[in-house]
Amino acid sequence: MRVLFIGDIVGKPGRKAVRALLPGIVGRYAVDIVIANCENAAGGFGITRKVVDELYGNEIDILTSGNHIWDKKEVIDFIDDYNTLLRPSNYPEGTMGKGSVAINTRLGISLGVLNLEGRIFMKPLDCPFRVAEREIERLKHETDIIIVDMHAEATSEKEALGWFLDGKVSAVLGTHTHVQTADERVLSHGTAYITDVGMTGAFDSVLGIKKEIALERFLRMLPNKFDVAKGDIRLQGVLIDIDNKTGRSVSIERLSISMEGRE
Repeated sequence: MRVLFIGDIVGKPGRKAVRALLPGIVGRYAVDIVIANCENAAGGFGITRKVVDELYGNEIDILTSGNHIWDKKEVIDFIDDYNTLLRPSNYPEGTMGKGSVAINTRLGISLGVLNLEGRIFMKPLDCPFRVAEREIERLKHETDIIIVDMHAEATSEKEALGWFLDGKVSAVLGTHTHVQTADERVLSHGTAYITDVGMTGAFDSVLGIKKEIALERFLRMLPNKFDVAKGDIRLQGVLIDIDNKTGRSVSIERLSISMEGRE
């Protein structure tokens, strides 16, 4: 099975990249299933029903998220309407939405996805390590192929989870920091790992936000409204090849594809 995981989609430019580039990527690389992190897809912060429907209409099968999932308050009213729209699984019991899912792919093979959020420099949620153990045990009743989105700030926390789950899941993929790292590898027991998948959006920016606005905040320490940048649009992600029988990954490859000449 070949899985494409797309890094944090930021605003309209990120959605534009998905719409323009994803069909060609799926065809060129013979992708079987597409997963994407969507928590910044609506104006750079949060998600709306309209944007969710747009992303599902552009060959994305499962949407993961993170700490910005609640930024658009309307998500509370619709998150339970989508079986494959995930929020981090380690939110407190009783939180609306779901943190993991298992679906049948186009190959007729079941695949599980688990969404987690880190705690270092972030909210004091339930322990992602212990929640991962619980959720993986449940998913294993349905499939041996499990992809984990670890939405976290600290590199150490992401790496630690990768080693903690090595051999228990097919991949541990970091999101949240929007900067694609060059440490992709298959760990010793068959789990594909990368500290951050990257960002899909405008790279003439500071993490997808207009440079001038970010610089003003750093220089003057004054609050201001973040606006999504528009220049140098790229789609970033990883391709993972997984052995269908064992659930172990065979390879992981970074992608960074520019919209230049396609706008």
